[in-house]
Amino acid sequence: MMNWDPFRELEALRQEIDRAFEQAGLGVLPRWRTAFLPGRAARRYPLVNLHDDGTNLYVEALTPGVDPGKFDVTVHGTTLTIAGEKPDLGNVPPERIHRSERAAGRFVRTIDLPAEVDADKVTAQYKNGLLLLTLPRAEAARPRRIAIETS
Repeated sequence: MMNWDPFRELEALRQEIDRAFEQAGLGVLPRWRTAFLPGRAARRYPLVNLHDDGTNLYVEALTPGVDPGKFDVTVHGTTLTIAGEKPDLGNVPPERIHRSERAAGRFVRTIDLPAEVDADKVTAQYKNGLLLLTLPRAEAARPRRIAIETS
């Protein structure tokens, strides 16, 4: 069952408005500019891969340049939340910046997991710009082999 997301309907409305502007020839702002602003786009960072092997769920989150000590990772039921902050360029005055394509600022990403996990056994590592999470499935969520009796 999918949780109700109050921003889903707002996102659909925004897309309809964007289409109307595009059809009128007015275009829209590039989507990357909204990456760290409130709303749905703010939850698209970091990019993640999620897979499992039946016993554990594995999350690989692409987070280059983020200080591993600044992450806040929480698991509650079937919801994983990854929060943190990407640093900006520091004390570089705006008139000295010639190109800035990598956004900076706070981020929060919430991911619905396909099964409940044992939050006490979750492990996290940070390697080469990837946040690697291993989330063991809760005992009740693990697949069980059922023996079939014959008579």
